[in-house]
Amino acid sequence: MKSRTFTLHAAVVAATAIVGTVVSIGAQQNPYLGRWDLTGIGENAGVYWLEIKDEGGQLTGMFLNRGGSPVKLATVKIENGELFFQGAPPQRGSAPESRARIYGDKLAGTIKTPARTIEFVGVRPPKWPAFDANATHKMGKPVELFDGTSMDAWDVADKSKPSGWSVVDGAMTNTPHANNLVSKQTFQDFNIHAEYKLETHSNSGIYLRGRYELQVLDDYGKPPATHGHMSIYAWKAPLVNASKPVGEWQTMEATVVGNKVTVFLNGKKVHDNATLEAITGGALDANETEPGPIMIQGDHEQVTYRKVTVTPILDARR
Repeated sequence: MKSRTFTLHAAVVAATAIVGTVVSIGAQQNPYLGRWDLTGIGENAGVYWLEIKDEGGQLTGMFLNRGGSPVKLATVKIENGELFFQGAPPQRGSAPESRARIYGDKLAGTIKTPARTIEFVGVRPPKWPAFDANATHKMGKPVELFDGTSMDAWDVADKSKPSGWSVVDGAMTNTPHANNLVSKQTFQDFNIHAEYKLETHSNSGIYLRGRYELQVLDDYGKPPATHGHMSIYAWKAPLVNASKPVGEWQTMEATVVGNKVTVFLNGKKVHDNATLEAITGGALDANETEPGPIMIQGDHEQVTYRKVTVTPILDARR
């Protein structure tokens, strides 16, 4: 965490020294428009996502405030060359206020909450090549992240708290509300196979590269939804709801290449070379082009995993 913090500070300082002033804003060349991956500076600052649009001369936006789903901004405006945005106020308290300016190719600013003010640096999301998750790829050796006996392949997301996971009858299970598991090994392009069992109201998630959540949820018999089982959380509903009832073992398999993913749940295709539009709530970081770990969400209700296997892709095909 410390090295990342220093890197972010250095990026802002260097950009400020080079540019010195904010890029001028015209009606047809607003530099704030588009999508931004935002990374907070400092301990437990988190990652965020922002999109600013010009809709008929009116600025609008969506904002992902660390966790949950992107929400529509209530206010987006530019004051003296500075971007100001704020979400709708919650039932109690006030919504965070954010201010930012362009420095070179970066967006730097603050998110002010009643409890603290968080500094952030934003970059444009990557422009991905036209990969195909359905192509025939050259595969590497499978990596067993859980083999039924040991959790040695896993660390936890919050090292200030106990794991809350244990191995019972050849499967790893959490005691609500436990830590999130993070694989010690990182992966770029890969196939993941997982087998798990849900209880009533179970809510978990499998994060690809620690950034894109495939939702794991007790929703048997319900219509497909953007927050449903095997959705790309808050971004894309599965093609069909292939969930099994609670208490039955379920199998998911996903192939992710670049920003494309194909997913099967219980033998049915639920995403077909779908686009990973952006990071999802709870992402570990916003370094989208870098390898990342597998993260399994354990901070909600109980879920049991008996197998997690990742097979790296050695030669991703387009």
